[in-house]
Amino acid sequence: QVQLVQSGGGLVQAGGSLRLSCAASGRTFSSYAMGWFRQAPGKEREFVAAISWNGGSTYYAHSVKGRFTISRDNAKNTVYLQMDSLKPEDTAVYYCAADLTSSLRVVPNEYDYWGPGTQVTVSS
Repeated sequence: QVQLVQSGGGLVQAGGSLRLSCAASGRTFSSYAMGWFRQAPGKEREFVAAISWNGGSTYYAHSVKGRFTISRDNAKNTVYLQMDSLKPEDTAVYYCAADLTSSLRVVPNEYDYWGPGTQVTVSS
C-alpha cells in the first residue's frame, strides 16, 4: 500500500509559478516511479510529467515541457512539480500517482496509487 498526500496549488495569475508537493508513505518510496497528471472540467485525465525511482530520468508532456519541472527527494519521500510560466489552459485538478513498476508511464490506468488531487487555477 502507498498513501499519497498532496499540498500546494491555488490561484495564480498567468505567468506566475506554483509548486506542488506529494508526500508518500507505505512502501519504500525510492523503489517506484512517480507521475503527475491533471484533469480539467469536462476533459479526460492527462499526463503531465513522470520521474524514475532515483530521479535520473524524467519525461514531460509536450504542453508543459520547458515550463514544468518534476523532481523528487527520496530522503523526504516527496515528489514535486514546479510550475513556471503558467497559462490559463493549465487550470485543472492536479494528481500525483505512484507506479510500482518504476517505469515512465503516461497512461493513467497504469499507475497503482493516486493522491486526492489539488486545484490549480490560472487567471488571465
